[in-house]
Formats: sequence, C-alpha cells, structure tokens
Amino acid sequence: MRTDSSPGTLPAREHLPAGDAGTPVLDVVIPVYNEEKDLPPCVRRLHEHLARTFPYTFRITIADNASTDTTPLVAARLAAEIPEVGTVRLELKGRGRALRTVWSASDAPVLAYMDVDLSTDLNALLPLVAPLISGHSDLAIGSRLARASRVVRGPKREFVSRAYNLILRGSLQARFSDAQCGFKAIRRDVAQVLLPLVEDTGWFFDTELLVLAERAGLRIHEVPVDWVDDPDSTVHIVRTAAEDLKGVWRVGKALATGSLPLDRLTRPFGDDPRDRELTGVPHGLARQLVGFCVVGGLSTLFYLVLYSAFRQAVGPQTANALALLVSAVANTAANRRLTFGVRGRGGAVRHQAQGLVVFGIGLALTSGSLAALNAAGDSPAHSTELAVLIAANLAATVLRFLLFRAWVFPDRTEPVPPPTATSSAQPPYAWPHQATAHPHAAEATDALARPRPARPHSTDPGDTR
Repeated sequence: MRTDSSPGTLPAREHLPAGDAGTPVLDVVIPVYNEEKDLPPCVRRLHEHLARTFPYTFRITIADNASTDTTPLVAARLAAEIPEVGTVRLELKGRGRALRTVWSASDAPVLAYMDVDLSTDLNALLPLVAPLISGHSDLAIGSRLARASRVVRGPKREFVSRAYNLILRGSLQARFSDAQCGFKAIRRDVAQVLLPLVEDTGWFFDTELLVLAERAGLRIHEVPVDWVDDPDSTVHIVRTAAEDLKGVWRVGKALATGSLPLDRLTRPFGDDPRDRELTGVPHGLARQLVGFCVVGGLSTLFYLVLYSAFRQAVGPQTANALALLVSAVANTAANRRLTFGVRGRGGAVRHQAQGLVVFGIGLALTSGSLAALNAAGDSPAHSTELAVLIAANLAATVLRFLLFRAWVFPDRTEPVPPPTATSSAQPPYAWPHQATAHPHAAEATDALARPRPARPHSTDPGDTR
C-alpha cells in the first residue's frame, strides 16, 4: 500500500499485500484511563480472539491517558507477557489525543480502536477491518443503530444516542448511523491525511473524523454489532453531550465557510466507477445536471413564493424583478457550492456578479413574457401569470445552466498524472514521515518499535497466528 501523504495525492485503494514479516497488518488501540481492573481481562480476551480467528498479523496497543492508578504498571506487565501487546503512556487525558498519537506513529496499514469494556461483540472485528484490507473502503464503524444490530442498554443512553445522531443528520447532514460506538477502523494512508484536520482531542474526535471523511467523499463501511451496555462506564453523559454540541457547532461553521481543505482527501480520478469517462460526455456533466435541477426546482418554488408575496404590494413587473433578484442570488450561491463544488470565499463576489448577468438574461425572458401576456389581454388571471412565468423560467434555466458551466464555473481542474514507479519508493510498511509530528508521536514510536520476543510455535492446527 502506497503511503504518499502529500495534499491531493491520496492513492487509489488497493488490496493489502499478503503480509510482511515483523510488521502487523492490524493495530488495535485500547484507550484507557484508570482501568487497572478491567484492562487485563480485556487484553487477554481480545488477544485470544485475534490469535484464534484473525488471519493476519496484529498488534494490540494500550494507550494510557494519564492514569493516576496502577494502570501503567498493569499495561507494562501485559506488554512484557504477550509479544503482540505494546503500551504507550500519555501525560494528558483525551481519547482523541490517544488515538491521534498512536495512529500517527503506527506502522500497521489498518488501524482500529475499541473501548476497554469490550461492549461490542468481538465477532464483528473481522467484518469491520475486512473492507479496509481488501481496499473496498477507507473507514469502517460499528453501528448500534443498524437494523441488524442487537443492543442491550438503558433508556437514557438509548435516547441520548439517537438524539445525538438526529442532531448530526439535521445539522451536519451526516449519513452514517452511529458516531459514538467505540468500535472503528481506518486505513493508515487515509489517517495520515485526515488526522491533521481533526481538532478535537476528546469524545467528539470520532464524530469530527467521520464528518470530514464523509464530506470529502471517502467511503465509510458500517457493520451491525451486538452491543451490551457497561453499567460501570465512567463516561459523564451530560458533560460529554455539551462538548459534542460545541464540536458540532465548530465543525458546522468550518464546513459552511469552506475553511477545511477537504480537497486534499480526494481519491485519484477513476478510483470511483462513477468518475470514469463516458464517450462524448464531459466529466461531471451528469452529476452537475442532477444538482442543477434540484437547486433549480427549489429556486423556482422560492421565486414563486416571493413573486406572490411581492405581487400583493407592487405591480407584476416590479414583483417579478424583486423575486428574481433575491432567488438568483440564492441560486448562484447554492449552485456554486452544491452543483459545481466550489468551496471557500475565493471568487465568491465575482461569481455573484456573473450570476447577476445571467439573472439579467432571465429577467429579460420573464419580463418579456409578462409584457406579451398583458398585451394579449387586459388583467390576466394570477394563475395564467404563474403558468407563463414557469414556462419562461424553464427556458431561462437551460440557458442559465449552460452559462454557469461554461462561463461562471468553468472546469479548470488539471488531470491527475498517473503514479510513477518512484512514487512508492518507500517500503510498503515503512513508517510514514510526519510533516507535522504530534507532540507524543516520538514517544509512541519508541514504545511501539521496541523489540519483542518470538512467539512459541503452536501445534494447534486451528491456530492461524
């Protein structure tokens, strides 16, 4: 798997190689804080499950979030006892901080994490990471809200979880079903580019990661899980919910202003079958037509509502001009972002100015139609006026799309050059160079890279280790 992490050069998804001696394919991180009692049974159970069922090499990394009890000593004993277990100590709390630190330093091509309580049935682990190993998906999440999931938890947590996901769908247009299930995985090449964009270091880390990945067009695979609530969980629901809502506001504002460079997460042209060229059809034309029609339909309804409101106070020509002006500004802004994918404030004023020129053409068509209607008969019915305006707007819409595509928002994207042999000079599992290293990356690297004793040979024919 290539690991070039330069902006805009996220490689095409590929099936991972069969394996490389000494390098794990999967690195499962367990973030912990004061879990001296639950940590040993969790790690032993997870290790036994992976050794018995997982067909690739693996590592389990304990990420200690500044525990104040004997958790660091317990983690160190487990790492000394089990060759596939490592431990990283962080002096600051935060689940997101722990995942960012370990994932940024790990050499495994597939990175995952799960909560120490193992509320999620481990039989979902292989289905979780398989789409990432095969190259089918970029991220994978366990979902407690999928129809096929089986969940046991109290009504309070059920309400909070579903309400939170409804907020995400309504405010950030999220399409994934469960943001907070502690059971997720990501490909390392994606993590290298995505993690620097994620600001949160706590519980909102998961949500922010998923929202940015989804907005960038990355593929998120969902796995229904069997999940049993941990009644002894130390998560403070109210405080966590408040922090999550702050994060929703921050991310929503960043997405609305276009301040996030999500273009650097795009896959190469052709990796998605929908991007493949069709003979005689310009790239993106079908998608732009659909987007333009949706925006146009909504704009037409908006225009008619405005015209009907203005018509009660002023004449038809003035009402038409005012309604068309307001709806044209909204139409240009919507098409700029949704149809032609232009983000950020750069060129927004110029685009609106060009949009007003297109508006002038539409105004001429609709005003001319009204003038012809009034000349044909005195005091035409309001329904007749609306019918004529709809017909004139349809004609103006076709012309508007052509002008938007060829003049206002022309496609100046340069074709992505094919990868050369020198682009993958780095070994398939080489540790990635971190352009902006996390403050704990060096510490995590030392802990994960320490030599481990060889495992005793197993005579069990079912042991696939």
